[in-house]
Amino acid sequence: MSQPAEVGSRAVAARPALVAKGLAAFRIFMGVIFEVNGLAKVLDKGAYDFKVVSFGLIDRGTARGLLAGYAGPESHAIAPLKWFYNHLVLAHWAPWSIFLTAAEVTIGVLLCFGIASRLGALIGLGLMLPLQIMVINNGGYLFEFPPDWVPLVILLIVPSGRAWGFDGRLAARFGDRWPF
Repeated sequence: MSQPAEVGSRAVAARPALVAKGLAAFRIFMGVIFEVNGLAKVLDKGAYDFKVVSFGLIDRGTARGLLAGYAGPESHAIAPLKWFYNHLVLAHWAPWSIFLTAAEVTIGVLLCFGIASRLGALIGLGLMLPLQIMVINNGGYLFEFPPDWVPLVILLIVPSGRAWGFDGRLAARFGDRWPF
């Protein structure tokens, strides 16, 4: 078990400003992920090849395919969520794809710029957790979704937008009334 670094006989704690900046970098990273996937949906293009690097993002077609697989006939998804995704979301994909795109772009902006960052994390959780619950019994890899939603839980709990974000300015202006 590791021990805290010691100077003389005192333990050296991490400086709060350094921890705040680390969480801000974490927040920005999560915001970039949501933002670029939202932009992939806006452009309806998920595959990119820049000769030096090629990668994929989740565009509208990929998102629909993932949802169809998660809620499909081979799925062991929880019945109410499976019904919701099959009969409401997938059956009416056009408006839902616009909602998903707008939600991801909004989450990206809120997290990248630290504007109501906790709200951005909450909206992200609203998108992620139903999927995690729906596929929990599909026999897939246990840790497929936690890397998506655990960081959002941390960002929901910690006001990370106060460092390198507009939440800090708004908190200074509104004091304890600014909940983000």
